[in-house]
Amino acid sequence: MVHHSGSIQCFRQHKGMFKSKSGTDKVHQMKPSRRSMPCLAQSQTDPQHLNKHTTVQNRVQPQPVSEGATESDLEQNRDSTKDTYTDDSEHGAYDSRTDQSLLIQHKLTRQKQGSRKSQKSKEDLLNKEKHIFERFPTAPVQDEVGTVASLGLFFKDGMKRIDYILVYKKSSAQLEKRSTFEKNLRAEGLMLEREHAITNNDIMFVKIHCPWDTLCKYAERMNIRMPFRKKCYYTDWRSKTMGSLQRNMRQLKSWLPRNPMKLDKEALPDLEETDCYTAPFSRARMHHFTINNKDTFFSNSTRSRIVHHVLQRTKYEDGKSKMGISRLLSNGTYEAAFPPHEGSYKSRHPIKTHGAQNHRHLLYERWARWGMWYKYQPLDLIRRYFGEKIGLYFAWLGWYTGMLIPAALVGLFVFLYGLFTMDSSQVSKEICEANETIMCPMCEKNCSLQRLNESCIYAKVTHLFDNGGTVFFAIFMAIWATVFLEFWKRRRAVLTYDWDLIDWEDEEEELRPQFEAKYSQLERVNPITGKPEPFQPFSDKLSRLMVSVSGIFFMISLVLTAVFAVVVYRLVAMEQFASFNWHFIKKYWQFATSGTGVCINFMIIMSLNVVYEKVAYLLTNLEHPRTDSEWENSFALKMFLFQFVNLNSSIFYIAFFLGRFAGRPGKYNRLFQRWRLEECHPSGCLIDLCLQMGVIMVLKQMWNNFMELGYPLLQNWWSRRKIKNSGQMVENKFTLPQWEKDWNLQPMNAHGLMEEYLEMVIQFGFTTIFVAAFPLAPLLALLNNIIEIRLDAYKFVTQWRRPMPARATDIGIWYGILEGIGVLAVITNAFVIAITSDYIPRFVYAFKYGPCLDEGYRHEKCLQGYVNSSLSIFDLKELGQGYSGYCRYRDYREPPWSSNPYEFTLQFWHVLAARLAFIIVFEHLVFGIKSFIAYLIPDMPKDLCDRMRREKYLVQEMMYEAELEHLQRERKKNGKHYNHEWP
Repeated sequence: MVHHSGSIQCFRQHKGMFKSKSGTDKVHQMKPSRRSMPCLAQSQTDPQHLNKHTTVQNRVQPQPVSEGATESDLEQNRDSTKDTYTDDSEHGAYDSRTDQSLLIQHKLTRQKQGSRKSQKSKEDLLNKEKHIFERFPTAPVQDEVGTVASLGLFFKDGMKRIDYILVYKKSSAQLEKRSTFEKNLRAEGLMLEREHAITNNDIMFVKIHCPWDTLCKYAERMNIRMPFRKKCYYTDWRSKTMGSLQRNMRQLKSWLPRNPMKLDKEALPDLEETDCYTAPFSRARMHHFTINNKDTFFSNSTRSRIVHHVLQRTKYEDGKSKMGISRLLSNGTYEAAFPPHEGSYKSRHPIKTHGAQNHRHLLYERWARWGMWYKYQPLDLIRRYFGEKIGLYFAWLGWYTGMLIPAALVGLFVFLYGLFTMDSSQVSKEICEANETIMCPMCEKNCSLQRLNESCIYAKVTHLFDNGGTVFFAIFMAIWATVFLEFWKRRRAVLTYDWDLIDWEDEEEELRPQFEAKYSQLERVNPITGKPEPFQPFSDKLSRLMVSVSGIFFMISLVLTAVFAVVVYRLVAMEQFASFNWHFIKKYWQFATSGTGVCINFMIIMSLNVVYEKVAYLLTNLEHPRTDSEWENSFALKMFLFQFVNLNSSIFYIAFFLGRFAGRPGKYNRLFQRWRLEECHPSGCLIDLCLQMGVIMVLKQMWNNFMELGYPLLQNWWSRRKIKNSGQMVENKFTLPQWEKDWNLQPMNAHGLMEEYLEMVIQFGFTTIFVAAFPLAPLLALLNNIIEIRLDAYKFVTQWRRPMPARATDIGIWYGILEGIGVLAVITNAFVIAITSDYIPRFVYAFKYGPCLDEGYRHEKCLQGYVNSSLSIFDLKELGQGYSGYCRYRDYREPPWSSNPYEFTLQFWHVLAARLAFIIVFEHLVFGIKSFIAYLIPDMPKDLCDRMRREKYLVQEMMYEAELEHLQRERKKNGKHYNHEWP
């Protein structure tokens, strides 16, 4: 956030802050300016600045080689490193004339395994550390937990930082491609160092370091924004008038208890404000930027992103499409490519006394641990370590979880209201006291006649979810969904401003290799780049899209078939449970039928999900999307459609079809002329809908949590077991270098964050679409998300390799899907209240047929006699099963002795008209409120707009000031006339 400290004259005090520097000058150690230190992101993002309590005895920080060093310095440094390794199998394939000075090859001394294996003592490790320190005084040493840091984060000389790791098998046949690719990488200015794996003789690691000149070159090409001046200007005139009030409020807050959810800045030194103006990096204007330390000017994530940019654009064969690490990974040339973690995430020393070892350790202690479940997330630190794309995901997940708190509280209040009014409900009283009311049998053969009071428990449970607060909660959740999305846009705007993403645009994406291979014969000029590229004809694109849509409809029909199979099971099972020998099952046969049906449906859902992913993958590849982002959007949309239909089709059946077409006693509708269609319980169908939603939501969340954490834990445990059983694992596991530890971790999902977003979006659908029938859904979602944040954090920090830090400005296609779910939720809740619940029949009875007809609505007193009014009469003699007398069933039909027996009564048509009217009024009212709220809430806060416009003006002014100051110093240095005019 911006801190206002002074007037516009403040920036003139910075004139002496910069050191005159050009891109070709030799590098000198620069002393940081006291005023500019707080604003240097690079001075706080490097691991060596995290530990304020570290001493030389337990941690000596590396100082990478000055990038201004000459070639002879590099040669001397390389000659001093005698323990080099040369891979004989590939050394001959490299061209000795191509950048051999940039390739550092090392020899790895190995310990003999088996009987020759001997355990190093602590004194040996200390001696090794002492030797390293004496040979390289600036190299890091080993603490009590981790390995020698130079083996994990630096080249063997202890100076060059490892920015990326490539992994390949020596037995791979792609030697020529790999050799050419690595030669071209060295020609681009990258430094490479190869080293054998300790645990696998066939695995080779290629460590990549990006020197200063290469970083500057590609930072300029990629328009990476870097800091150049601290923000110290008033941008809001109200700050002057409200200064005293703000001081008083700040003093008052200091007396209040500290918010336990906020992060402690003393425990998180990396989250100190880095409030700087930034501008696209330029080598010609390097003197504009505040460069206190070249080793930390570019953060680790920025360095990895630059290296990845080079890897994606380096050729491995002749041909315009023969380039990129992605293609080399797909054809087996390399096994993996990833940026390394910044060391171990654990330490034997408490973080409070010894500080954090690195960013990974800091993230684990202050974010990924379960003890931090109630704390706000350190989004700035997440963004610096994992990149803006992952940072935005966790920001959205945290925002969604925070917005669930009011929804969960209101839903819990509605549930508790139903709980406290359960016994006093007039409807429940009448059902529980109906000792003489005989209900018609609900199945064909084995069902006996039951009294209405036997449904007392069902009636009370139904009242928990179907009470006077149901309509209010449905309207609240529809408005909540709109407020959530609108305020997320404002939150996103603030994040994109703080993370310097306002002016960032996606660069022109590369074509997918499959697209190029398919349409390499057809070309057209790209209107963006002006270069010829493969082109997909419209007719081919349309035909493939039609095939893909047909596949989608086929899979949806498969889902409906599975739902139909569950319906048939329920029809068959209800007869069996009704004649069960166990009295409890026989008495509650409807509950047993619904419960087993839900479990079977859940197993079918989880089984079909596996099929859906493969089908969606095939259909997306069949379309041949042009770029990776188009492929991801198409795949994400298919997966959402498949899973949404798969999870909600059975819920839609219970909500809107169960019991609606069953017919009446004596004239029931049958499936295949054999099975009688299922009826709703005498207390209604809402209890079945609640059971279906509750079981699916809880079981699915438990399964997802296991797959997200339990499955990677099992995989990593199995990998460690195989290494141990192979006999190649050294006894001290901490002697493994960091890159090899990362190689033994699981890679991030092949589809990136798609599965994470998909899980949350599906949950958002459960929370909003049928929330009128299940008000506890927001509470369950809140509890799950509190766990989900820590699960994802633990997974990213400890169980996965470090993903590529990627940039993004929004959550992509998922925002549009969330908006669509919000619209569908309004329509669905209107139908649930009007059709599934008994709210409208009770409302019509109270105002038209009840005792309060002429007195107005007086809550429960007006519902006296409602149960009797909602039940029709049937003559048991017509069943032909030996029964006599009359029974009751849920419907509005004429009695058997009327002139039109079993025809719909006038009350039925009144109820139907009221239901249709409610749907229309509810939808128009809620959509109107949603649109009005969306109009009132701007997408960007006004103060942020003013701040951006103000800073844009100040940035231009400061750039001119800095350039004038630089040229005037140059003139003075060269003895030319000095003046205050622009040259």
